[in-house]
Amino acid sequence: MSHEVIVYTTPTCPWCQATKEYLRAREIDFEEVDVSADPAAAQEMIEKSGQMGTPVVDIDGEVIVGFNKPEIDRLLDLN
Repeated sequence: MSHEVIVYTTPTCPWCQATKEYLRAREIDFEEVDVSADPAAAQEMIEKSGQMGTPVVDIDGEVIVGFNKPEIDRLLDLN
């Protein structure tokens, strides 16, 4: 099953890197949005999550704040 995955990230965030590496290792396609370079995207992330910190992961409209492997796995049906 295909999922729509968006990762809101910043270049210096180690948890962002870990999240992206985790998704790549599981061959999950995702859109990366650098909120440090795009103020409109940063505002979108804040509106979705209520958070200013990264990473924020949007999987099919469900929002995860931080690198939460169990929740990522659950939303992507990974076991």
